[in-house]
Amino acid sequence: MTTVTQTPPASLYRASEDVTPGIIVMGAAGCGKSTTGLLLANALGGAFIDADNLHPAISLAKMASGQPLTDDDRWPWLHAVAAVFAKADSRATAVIACSALRRVYRDLLRAGAERPLVFVHLSGTRNLHAERLRGRTGHFMPPTLLDSQLALLEPLQPDEDGVVVDIADTPEVIVDAVLRTLRAHRVTVVGQQDPQNI
Repeated sequence: MTTVTQTPPASLYRASEDVTPGIIVMGAAGCGKSTTGLLLANALGGAFIDADNLHPAISLAKMASGQPLTDDDRWPWLHAVAAVFAKADSRATAVIACSALRRVYRDLLRAGAERPLVFVHLSGTRNLHAERLRGRTGHFMPPTLLDSQLALLEPLQPDEDGVVVDIADTPEVIVDAVLRTLRAHRVTVVGQQDPQNI
């Protein structure tokens, strides 16, 4: 069974009927953010954006060479991610895959999104992350950067809206667990399918 740990409800669950919470699928490299995020967006009838595509070319080249990004590298990127939510129709569902490793990064995203955000943290052991990275081809992020990401990773805090999901299960099982958790908290989104049909 997929393990889901939820943080206490905060701003997300007080969202207006006219504002749809944004969803950020977060975690270190190899956790399955893009795969899970796309499946979740499809299940919710929303749009999916991979934040990797918002990195400037210089940052992609830096990571590809095995150098971890600094905070100075990340700030403009995080502002660009937040702007995706801010510029979108506030009633539209959007799911973004973004590492969002540190609390300060997530605070910036919340401040700039202009809507409540819920974070879906895909969490797993280092060995599982590493195994998945070794099996991945055609991606700019080399496995050697995993430890630098895990060193930065700060778990969701009690005042942050979100769920923590164990990545040991398949993406489909993980998405189902996330959907059940969202429904349990009565988080509704524009275009969401009837729960019986998901």
